[in-house]
Amino acid sequence: MVQAQNPAADVPDNAPEHCPGTESEFAGKSAACDGCDNQQICASNDPKLPDPSLPFIRKRMANVRRKILVLSGKGGVGKSTFTAQLGWAFAADDQLQTGIMDVDICGPSIPTILGIAAEQVHSSASGWSPVYVQDNLGVMSVGFMLPSSRDAVMWRGPKKNGLIAQFLKDVDWGELDYLVVDTPPGTSDEHLSIVQFLKESGIDGAVLITTPQEVALQDVRREIDFCRKVGVRILGLVENMSGFVCPGCKTESKIFKPTTGGAKRLAEETGIELLGCVPLDPRIGKSADYGVSFLDEYPDSPASTAYLDIIDRIKEILAD
Repeated sequence: MVQAQNPAADVPDNAPEHCPGTESEFAGKSAACDGCDNQQICASNDPKLPDPSLPFIRKRMANVRRKILVLSGKGGVGKSTFTAQLGWAFAADDQLQTGIMDVDICGPSIPTILGIAAEQVHSSASGWSPVYVQDNLGVMSVGFMLPSSRDAVMWRGPKKNGLIAQFLKDVDWGELDYLVVDTPPGTSDEHLSIVQFLKESGIDGAVLITTPQEVALQDVRREIDFCRKVGVRILGLVENMSGFVCPGCKTESKIFKPTTGGAKRLAEETGIELLGCVPLDPRIGKSADYGVSFLDEYPDSPASTAYLDIIDRIKEILAD
């Protein structure tokens, strides 16, 4: 079994819980450093040099045509499920090579959704090899490196950042048409790291996932603000669980009522395109549990139609 190559090497053994790391620009200066024995030493360090990983990341990413982030402000809105459908839809074209990178380090669900949770990562002279769902769809996730699905990942920020750097510089993705990055909820370490590491290589855009209720939309507004502050292009919004579709009669009912207008209203307020709305079909969850493509299993579902329309629109935007 492959183990991460100590991505937290810049964190002292006696560091406080939220240590930013000795190589961080905040070393010795953040609130987490107060009272630490190393605070004065870290604060007096010379200006930080550029991250040594960047040239290697730039070299790897030169072989990737399109890089897409899938973001959500809140957990449980179907972000990883959408990422999987996006990956499967891209890979439906035999001429396209697609990769999915799961940087939701504390909650890596992509291996289960894609039906490859029992697989392991192998290394070679050219780096780590992705786990392949099919010949043209490769996946990398920390989930492949855990002894079991019950094991918790309890890492400080620098160690998470180090693993993300390794996924970008040490994974032998080969030539890719699309690299889809599944991120955790929020706007914290993992998001800042992926933007920083891909800054020179370029991020083609982000897809933001929400559900209709205001409590989810509030967090998406923060995600929009994050993207604009770090200069990531927003491809559009997707509203998941936009009503319930009965598998028998195909009637749609509103389960999560959009009391404040849902994603449509948010898109109008922010000037962001609403890519589409995906109704809640209980078979989506079933497909994720069994690790099969919902699009292939239930092509007649209104949810499949919505997914495919959204994915076609994403392709159109990226082709411009």
